[in-house]
Amino acid sequence: MKKIITTPIKYEDIKDLNIGDIVYFTGYLVTGRDDVYNRVVKEGLESPYDFRDGAILHSGPIVDESDDKDKIISIGPTSSIRMEANAAEFIEKTGVRIQVGKGGMGKKTSEACKKFGAIHCVYPGGCAALAADYVEEVETVYWRELGMPEAEWVMKVREFGPLIVSIDTRGRNMFLENKEFYKKHKERCMEPIFDMVKDYMYID
Repeated sequence: MKKIITTPIKYEDIKDLNIGDIVYFTGYLVTGRDDVYNRVVKEGLESPYDFRDGAILHSGPIVDESDDKDKIISIGPTSSIRMEANAAEFIEKTGVRIQVGKGGMGKKTSEACKKFGAIHCVYPGGCAALAADYVEEVETVYWRELGMPEAEWVMKVREFGPLIVSIDTRGRNMFLENKEFYKKHKERCMEPIFDMVKDYMYID
């Protein structure tokens, strides 16, 4: 069965999710990346959008502003690790429940997700135009002075996804766990390769 999360997001909606689970998102999804995180965490500014029990998408969208109603043309995910330095404090300050981006995040974010009941999800890279199809409308935009990629675009989306849970509310981190797993098995996996090529290796 398709798991759909809808805003506002309560802890009960996400507490049973595990890393690797696939979910979809319906409701308000708001873009925000480096400059938004810096303003909230480093500069101490209050976001004009209330992220409590909401979701933020790490993305710099391309928006058609030629008509009275803004329209999302492309909305590919930004690498979430760029927000790692400020993400834990951002979660604490804003009460955001879901962060969505490309790739994984680090230990600090994992600990904050566990402490404050939040998750991080991955949206597949290379699907920016497809992602725009799930945006029903742009309701408004905040901090437009930051420029199109950095502003807070408040969007209504329906079944946005697929999203892969990479950090769950227990603080498990899929990317960090996979890294340790492959590191642990690296030498064992490479042994047969070395055996196959050792006769062809030239050592001076």
